[in-house]
Amino acid sequence: MNVQFFPSRRIAFYMARLFVMRSLAVLAALVVILMTLDLLGESGDILAVEGNSQSDLWRYVGLRIPQLIERFLPFSVLLGTLITLATLNQNSEIVSMKAAGISAHQIIAPLMVASIFIAAFSFVFNERIVTRATAALNAWTAVEYGEVPPETGILTNVWVRHEDDLFFARQVSGRGADTRLSGVSVYDRSGGTLEAVLTADSARPEGGAWRLDRVTRFDVASAERSEEASLRVGEGVDPIQFTLARVNPDEQDFWMLRESIAALKVAGRPTAGLEANLWHKISGPLSSLLMPLLAAVAAFGLARSGQLFVRAVIGMGLGFAYFVADNFALAMGNFGAYPPLLAAWGPFALFLLIGEAVLIRTEE
Repeated sequence: MNVQFFPSRRIAFYMARLFVMRSLAVLAALVVILMTLDLLGESGDILAVEGNSQSDLWRYVGLRIPQLIERFLPFSVLLGTLITLATLNQNSEIVSMKAAGISAHQIIAPLMVASIFIAAFSFVFNERIVTRATAALNAWTAVEYGEVPPETGILTNVWVRHEDDLFFARQVSGRGADTRLSGVSVYDRSGGTLEAVLTADSARPEGGAWRLDRVTRFDVASAERSEEASLRVGEGVDPIQFTLARVNPDEQDFWMLRESIAALKVAGRPTAGLEANLWHKISGPLSSLLMPLLAAVAAFGLARSGQLFVRAVIGMGLGFAYFVADNFALAMGNFGAYPPLLAAWGPFALFLLIGEAVLIRTEE
């Protein structure tokens, strides 16, 4: 009985090379097509800004391509696996391998090992390049492709929830005790019912609470409006809740996001959605490891039986089902319905078992 992990060195390198080259070819084709379509839709808005030229179009392409590579790399690995295995099956190479005593797991083993390297590359690429490109592109689109102002540390349109009350600030500047809010609105609620709305020109921290200046109070029950020079509200609202109110996980690498989550926990802010995105930064690239297993069904069965196309469709269906389940679980994690670890790793573990069960059931 052949108990080696790989079929042979020659066959392993042969299959791994076919798999990697086809996956890269699919990825390149997808990126070129999708980038062209995306650029056709955005070029008008970019060139409509005075001073923008063709160089800004290339700037947009340079910032957008890393996002496309991140999103479609696992999908390209799936299609690359299907093309590789279907071609080997069509040419009876799979039949020859099985006739030589090579098992189904040994046949896909070189693809799995190559996928590990692809996953490692994907993780490093996402951490070092995609996060920076996303942050730069978001800053550029926020000013509608105009000139991006230098970083000032000023946040805009920040919402903070403390118990039942909601706090809104049009601008937040400074850090810690030097935090200053402007254009402040406080929605005083009790049991989910709005009781009063406070608006103020500015606010500053004071003894564990906030001092509002030039306050206008609207009482919902009596519909009366009153004005005060200053008012102390928001007992227990930490300034860090405003300065860390907006954390975009797509713009931060794993370690930076981890530090942001720790700071938000200290401030008493909910972090379940961010924790799901934190762990998905690892499980996302590792999805490339699943694709050869899910698409392996296309490798087996006699090609002349007429079921090769059906098997390829089944493999593609399993891959698409994983992407749907992964996006759904991550959305539920962001919503707080799933625990972070379940949202990030649940689909991966589920489809790992499904792929292994299908492979054993059909071929082993």
